[in-house]
Amino acid sequence: MSRYREHKGPLATLWAALFLALLGCIGVIGWSILTQPDSPVPDGWNPLAPLHVTDAVTPFTPMKLRHAEMSLDTCLAALDGVASLSEMTPLSGEGQCGIADRVTLAAVGQSQIDPLQTSCAIALRTAMWERHGLQPAALEILGSPLTELRQVGSYSCRNIRTPTGNSTQLSTHATAEAIDITGFDLANGTTVRLIRDWDGDPQKAAFLRAARDSACKWFETTLSPDYNALHADHFHLQSRGWGTCR
Repeated sequence: MSRYREHKGPLATLWAALFLALLGCIGVIGWSILTQPDSPVPDGWNPLAPLHVTDAVTPFTPMKLRHAEMSLDTCLAALDGVASLSEMTPLSGEGQCGIADRVTLAAVGQSQIDPLQTSCAIALRTAMWERHGLQPAALEILGSPLTELRQVGSYSCRNIRTPTGNSTQLSTHATAEAIDITGFDLANGTTVRLIRDWDGDPQKAAFLRAARDSACKWFETTLSPDYNALHADHFHLQSRGWGTCR
């Protein structure tokens, strides 16, 4: 038995070394495949490829979305060709108000938006929502693609509003890290508005709930008419928060 153990020690060490060497080779080969310009791995499945709105949604997408928001350049690159926007100089407002990565947004994907000033992060998350959430839901439930997102603003230098009055905490609107969406227009002439349709026409109500649920995947905070009366007419969507979905 002791002789067996004497031989087992060096043999086990050898096998461990060979195994680690094999893992190292696999890692080098994998890294080479992922980093080469003509990598056969689709961008959506490549954790090293920068995010683009048109990529397939994969388990890597949330990580890549957060990385894309880290700078204006990476954010604009992710939106290249799928949004109508123009870069603007940063805005410094009163107190802590302002917009760091400021853009003017006029369209995302197939949908127009009344032009508004917002942060690039909100523009990017809105584009991801439009492509991967809103358009599929509109086609499935209402039988027509969206052509316009109706909004009532992003930037507003103010504190959070509550049912009992304004709080002392600065709103995410004060830094354009939020957008308020009131409804949608479709290619077949259908219009959907939260104030009218949240508890109205069954198909439109179903679409609005699908829109809310998909927004929860693309925004860090999503507030709907289910949250409180202040949101009876709009979705409040934030690029930061703790995953609130109401």
